[in-house]
Amino acid sequence: MNFAVYRDLLRIRSVRRLLIVGMIARFPHSAAGVLLTLHVVQTLDRGYAEAGAVAAVVTIGIAVGAPWRGRRIDSAGLRRALIPSVVAEAIIWSVAPHLPYHWLLVAALVGGLFTLPAFSVIRQALGVLVEGNRRRTAFTLDAISTEVIFMAGPAVGVVLATQVSTVLGLTLVGIATASAGLFLMWFNPPTRSEQLPDAVTVTAAAPSNVGEAAADLIGARNSGAEPAAKDSLVRRGVRRALPWLTVPLVIVMVVAAGAGLVLSGTEVGIIAALELSGNEEQLGLVFVAWCAASVVGGVLYGALHRPIPPSLLLLGMALLTLPLAFADTTLSLALLSIPAGLLCAPVLSAASEKVADLVAEDRRGEAMGWYGSALTSGVALGAPVAGVLIDATGPWGGFTAVAVVSSLIGVVGFSMRTRPLGPIRPDAAQALR
Repeated sequence: MNFAVYRDLLRIRSVRRLLIVGMIARFPHSAAGVLLTLHVVQTLDRGYAEAGAVAAVVTIGIAVGAPWRGRRIDSAGLRRALIPSVVAEAIIWSVAPHLPYHWLLVAALVGGLFTLPAFSVIRQALGVLVEGNRRRTAFTLDAISTEVIFMAGPAVGVVLATQVSTVLGLTLVGIATASAGLFLMWFNPPTRSEQLPDAVTVTAAAPSNVGEAAADLIGARNSGAEPAAKDSLVRRGVRRALPWLTVPLVIVMVVAAGAGLVLSGTEVGIIAALELSGNEEQLGLVFVAWCAASVVGGVLYGALHRPIPPSLLLLGMALLTLPLAFADTTLSLALLSIPAGLLCAPVLSAASEKVADLVAEDRRGEAMGWYGSALTSGVALGAPVAGVLIDATGPWGGFTAVAVVSSLIGVVGFSMRTRPLGPIRPDAAQALR
């Protein structure tokens, strides 16, 4: 391990400023998940499955909207691409808290579609500002800063929900997110190398011919492949629409979905365990323990000389989530969240690093959008799955369900990285490992 790499990276002013801007831009939505859950359960007097459905609708909207938002950043630039988000965040989340449940679902979907894409923008900019192995440390620093936010954000959300009102809390989230979007537009971080002050390209190894990279997804373009004319319409459509997509990238995105699933399911399970025991005001304590463990794990992972496969990290995090099912007090819940939390930042950092390495810079905004969609799709699945099991069996069922599903994803992803996946180019196969 080389911890000096953190010092060297933070000495770069543009990287340091970008990480600070990312924290500011993400903070409002770090409280939104808890506020939405408590709004549905307490203010609207619904069950956790219905609360999970609202969270799922939001994340489905994010998953659908992120790719075209990323493509818009690639084609029109950051400032123009963020205008719809700034307007929508302020309007939708000022109206949504006043709506009945079924209309809240509609508002949540629209809000998800136009969510401020701070996550993908910050990571896309980091991929431009930092090259080579230092990207691992840069993405880890970003994951660590995100965890720091999630120590405070949910706690603020709980205070607003329990001491003030969920209606006011959600309204403040919308206004604060719109303000964060304006700040991000003002800062305007670089999303292309030519936007750097010295105009020096600093990209890491990526497929040099992204037009041919799509062949990796569908098993064509090798010495023994069938002629292109015999390709199906679907295959040609994939090549035309997503020329940067490869089998290794698909595996990374599936792993990202698994990470989103276990994280969102764990969050809902923690909220349910504390709410059912009447200790929801202690949610901040558990989240601090969970996120602090992620920070520690991220610091250790970012100092490594070699990466660890994201699928292996996901498998470890999922298995370490299972003991949370046995927690019966706030203290035990906090302590049992620490082992799984240690792998949270590393799995997200490892997956982001693979995306940046596998996709050329001119299509990285769209690829990061799809990566964000994969992550939020897992979040969308994890919340209702956990919610249904919580309503049926209790919080332990939610923890167990998402841990088992994510473990299976981790096992499949890790096994596929060692098997022939069709005619993958050597550079792509090496990046996957």
